[in-house]
Order: sequence, then C-alpha cells, then structure tokens
Amino acid sequence: MARQVRLEYKGAIYHVMNRGDRREPIFKDDRDREIFLETLSQAAQKTGWQVHAYCLMNNHFHLVLETPNANLVAGMKWFLGTYTGRFNRRHKLFGHLFCGRYKSLIVDGSGNGYLRTVCDYVHLNPVRAKLLQPKQKLGRFRWSSYRDYLRPPGRRAAWLRTGRLLGEMGIPKDSTAGRRQFERLMEERRAMDDPETFKGLRRGWFLGDKSFRKELLEQMVLKRGAEHYGEERRETDEQKAERIVTEELKRRGWKEPELGLHPKAHQVKIALAQRLRKETTMSLKWIAERLQMGSWSYVSNLLAANRGRRR
Repeated sequence: MARQVRLEYKGAIYHVMNRGDRREPIFKDDRDREIFLETLSQAAQKTGWQVHAYCLMNNHFHLVLETPNANLVAGMKWFLGTYTGRFNRRHKLFGHLFCGRYKSLIVDGSGNGYLRTVCDYVHLNPVRAKLLQPKQKLGRFRWSSYRDYLRPPGRRAAWLRTGRLLGEMGIPKDSTAGRRQFERLMEERRAMDDPETFKGLRRGWFLGDKSFRKELLEQMVLKRGAEHYGEERRETDEQKAERIVTEELKRRGWKEPELGLHPKAHQVKIALAQRLRKETTMSLKWIAERLQMGSWSYVSNLLAANRGRRR
C-alpha cells in the first residue's frame, strides 16, 4: 500500500503525533522531556515553525504547529532524528525510538474553530489519560503548552504562538484578564468533554469543512505523488541554505571561488557551517561539500571543537 503524500504549503497547520516504538516510553524522566523541548526549540529556529500547542505524554507526543515555509517533512526528519540520537546517547541505547511514520493531520486555519478544536484536544490529553484528578486544575500538568498560555508573554518560548488560539476563543488581548478568561473557558470545556467531538482528529487526515477538503485534494493532484513532492521540499530547504551562504560570503568580503582557496578549517568556514547547522536542516555532508571543508565527519569534529564560538 502506497504511503499517503505529506501535503506541504506555506502557512499550513498540522496536528502531529507519534508514539514510541512498540508503544514504549519516549521519555524516561523529566530531563528527557526538557531535552525534547530544547530540540523542538532548535527545530523551530531552523525552520521558522510556530507551535500553537504541545503535550508530552509517557509514550507519545502531540504538536499543533504552523509552517510558514512549507517544510514539515524536512523539519520533522531533523527533529525526530536529533531527539532520538540524544535520547539514545543519554541512556546508552541504539536503534529506533519512534513507531514508524508520524501522523500529521492538516488543520483548517480559517478561524472557524478548527484550530481551537485541535488545541483543546491536545491540552485535554492529560484529562483523558486520567493523569489529573477531577478536582485538580489543568495547569497542574507540567508538560503541555497549557501552562505557557497562563504565563505572561515574556515567560514563554519565542516559538509558541498564542494569538491565533486566543482569537478563536474570543479573547481579544493576551493580558492578565485574557489569560484568566482562557483558563475559565478551558475548565468549562473540560467539564463538558464529549469524545464524539474529537472523532475526526483520531481517524481523519484533515480537520475542516468540505471546501477545505476540496482544496487539499486539488493540491494533492497537482503534486503528482510523493517523489515530486519531496523534491519540491528539498529545493526549498536548499534555497534557504544557499541564501545564507551568499549573505555570509558578502558580509565577510569573500568571493565564491575563495571557498576553495582557504583551508578547510578556516574560522570563516567554521562560522558559516555553524550558522547553517543552527538555521537549516541541511546535512553535514551537504555543508562539507558546499563549503569545501572535506568530509562530513571532519566538519562534525570541527563544530564540536568550536562549539560556542561565533565570529
């Protein structure tokens, strides 16, 4: 059976979920959860993702994220691969951590309540899993973005976007009063939880009305299969990386041919490689070849030795 095409477009919103391999834990302790969020922060910085909601359970996670640059596939490949590597190194393990492909449901972001539905589903996950007692408030659960919504903007991660959800809930301003209203509305939503409301989230591939579904199907036809689709995504990633290379060469007063004239370990090349690693999902192999720095393993060692240094 052919795999479903990952539909990507600028401004797309997704509900992303993945479980541990054989439903085993993907977090052994709170430090793992912190590393997961740190990795998510780095992925958002590289890709420009804006996260509307998240929830970390024992053996799976939920994300509601927006992709201004149509790069879900590239970003998730880096994100899941990087977290898996960090988890395995920390616990002296190897092999797969996640169970096959992640699920990505496309959400209608028109402002007609679909974003609110999916974010409610994510924020109420601890309630459905019975991790909270009936008298305990939602904010008691530590590992979801719900608590971040109750904090002032200056105490939230830069990649968490709260405005769209608050707007769909009819909350005009991210103020103390607005955050109290959000808490009240969510506790009311919790009290009248109806499993039927979320049926489409569990079984469908999109969340929206018929016209939204029609638009998505038309885009799928235009993409003509996953191979063409993947090539388009790679081109977008590479264009960003090439723009960074051009910017840095101009800033340093270098011409393109000078990349081959300077030593592989020149500090300008190292600084450029650091920026590419920080802001893009391009591989070490691509960076090594593009900057004429030798093998990918040599570049990896250089970056490790120069970690924290930027010029």
